[in-house]
Amino acid sequence: MVTPQQQRAAADYLVSSYGISQRRASLVLDRARSTLRYRGRSRAQDEPLIRAIRRLARQHLRFGYKRIHARLVHQGWKVNRKRVRRLWNELGLRRPPRRRKPKKGGSLPGSSANSCVNQPARFKNDVWTYDFIADRTVEGRPLKWLSLVDEYTRECLALYVAEAVTGSEVRRVLARVIGQRGTPTRIRSDNGSEFICAAVRDWLPKAGAKPLPVAPASPWENGFIESFHSRLRDEFLDREEFESVADARAKAAWWRREYNRIRPHSGIGYQTPQMFSAECDRGLHGQRPKKETLNVSTLIDGTPISSGPKNG
Repeated sequence: MVTPQQQRAAADYLVSSYGISQRRASLVLDRARSTLRYRGRSRAQDEPLIRAIRRLARQHLRFGYKRIHARLVHQGWKVNRKRVRRLWNELGLRRPPRRRKPKKGGSLPGSSANSCVNQPARFKNDVWTYDFIADRTVEGRPLKWLSLVDEYTRECLALYVAEAVTGSEVRRVLARVIGQRGTPTRIRSDNGSEFICAAVRDWLPKAGAKPLPVAPASPWENGFIESFHSRLRDEFLDREEFESVADARAKAAWWRREYNRIRPHSGIGYQTPQMFSAECDRGLHGQRPKKETLNVSTLIDGTPISSGPKNG
């Protein structure tokens, strides 16, 4: 694709090298004379905006122009998205596309009836979803991340990491979040052993939540957590190095706060998840039917919620 600047440069070359008129050059290039005669005006008024865009681009290495525009609006800028896009491209800030990994092709629980398409979230705290993602420290030791997301508000409710995570630890993470936020109606997961084990499977109904295991070998049916993990990998795990589990937990707490409070989310109109959640609390979106509050602190062998993991 030839840009207008390249077209004008070609016309100037023809005029200077062959002594032809600009009218003749426009006929040869099949371009309007108004395009060839145009000369860009000075845009000194864009300098403050350009500095703001560059600053945000340095802070958020994997954001595209749409999220940068949303961040500018949140900071008080009154600027059109097309203008941000034009400056973004002129500054050479376009991000390289992410490389997607090809999908890999005993009886397990779960079915396609529990997918995010067939049973979507209707209000805040209706459906939570969780899954694991793997990483390593700089010394090569394994890191297993458990992420928990509210499908309706897109909030990251927990981001727990350890070298290994058992079903009992999954239960403790869930219990702590439920103690702080309330019980969801349903919790969607895949068929990982930590999610379908007795420690979790038998406890969830007592806590007031219905498990929703999706069909085996069908990660797309748990699409919200897969989408979250693509962002987690791209914007956090691939950008940070972890010295230890403690270091990973400290950095995870920081990233989770930024994800919930600062990062615009395209699925909720480029608001932050915290903004959208606050609107739900004010009754601006789907609301959960009233139900009795359940004290889950007594459901885990008498262990209080405060003794659970602290990094979620």
